[in-house]
Amino acid sequence: MNNQVLWTLEFLGMSASSFFQYMAHYALIAALPVVVTGQLGGNEWQAGLVMTFFQIGAVLFRPLAGKWIDQFDKKGMLFAVLAVFFAVSLMYLGVTGLGLYFLLLIRFLHGGVFAVGSTAVAATAALIVPEQRKGEGIGYFAMFSTLAMVVGPFFSLTLISHYTPEVLFASVVVLAALAFWTANRNTLDGLAGKGKKPGGRSLRWHDFIEARALPVAFIGGLLFFAYAGVLVFVPIYARLLELTQYTSLFFAVYALSIVITRPLVGQLFDRAGMHMVVYPGIMLFVLGLVCLSQVQGAVGFLIAAAIIGVGFGALSPTFQALAVQVSPSRRAGVATSTYFLALDISVGMGSFFLSFLAAGTGYRSMYLCTAVVVGLAAVAYYTLRRRLVSRGGSAALR
Repeated sequence: MNNQVLWTLEFLGMSASSFFQYMAHYALIAALPVVVTGQLGGNEWQAGLVMTFFQIGAVLFRPLAGKWIDQFDKKGMLFAVLAVFFAVSLMYLGVTGLGLYFLLLIRFLHGGVFAVGSTAVAATAALIVPEQRKGEGIGYFAMFSTLAMVVGPFFSLTLISHYTPEVLFASVVVLAALAFWTANRNTLDGLAGKGKKPGGRSLRWHDFIEARALPVAFIGGLLFFAYAGVLVFVPIYARLLELTQYTSLFFAVYALSIVITRPLVGQLFDRAGMHMVVYPGIMLFVLGLVCLSQVQGAVGFLIAAAIIGVGFGALSPTFQALAVQVSPSRRAGVATSTYFLALDISVGMGSFFLSFLAAGTGYRSMYLCTAVVVGLAAVAYYTLRRRLVSRGGSAALR
């Protein structure tokens, strides 16, 4: 494989597989509350419980994902986990007949297999990307999941408004099949057989968590804690501002701003160093959150979306790339799962604590508080960068 080539068939396959996995994920996030409160006769609390069970499964299985990816043959791992992903997706077809408790079981299983599958594909993509183009490559890879965040909800809400839930669930099965096919249609000869076979020693926490990635994961966690306020509460905030009709456009503008700027961000990461991406990204993310807190009309609402998209969109793949770079290449899977685990936990904590903050102080104050959290991420990054540079760490930090 040419060490300088980024857009190989293998990289395209991993990116497409990630897109289909995340499209199924975001499609269900948007549509399941409608199904639960409608066809299944549940209430809002039960709709939230469906989301919680998914998150529990993801948090429990994410640490195992990294160990399995690094320990076993990566080609075989992709085949197995995405086959299970497809099998779990098939189970959704029985939801309307078997009811809410069956759905909760599926969501737990889906959260676990999604955590393993998305980590496996991301770790494989990180190994495929040439070292000299790591930031650019992971930035492009992350762009596919960003596109899925916009396409998935639009797709599922359109389906559920015109057809029965069975049609929605059948489409999720098709997406799972495409995720399996795109990841496994290429040979991945360079990765086949890599990984350590399990030995007889007892398991240690080191087998599931990459310690060198923890500081990076902590910073990413702060950013995603703040982002939870956008992802979860913007629809409610828009309703209070009487801007409900602009909610889908908010996320479309957010995603479009990422797509437009992502190529520049990746190249800047590789050529000028990580700090030339992180500090401007944090400033823009803070500015976007402050603007969101002061919104008075549709124009300001969409401007905030664009600024947040550029800022947060630059930061997320950048720290994902750094988590891999500061870790040994043989631990890329564990490093990736460590980073994603922090994000899973942070989004869950953000959704929980920010809901109380919004109820007590209002959404404007809540968004100002998230801007402060992002500012703390800048302090944490400054401290980490000084420490790593003094120790001769990743060249991207210098």
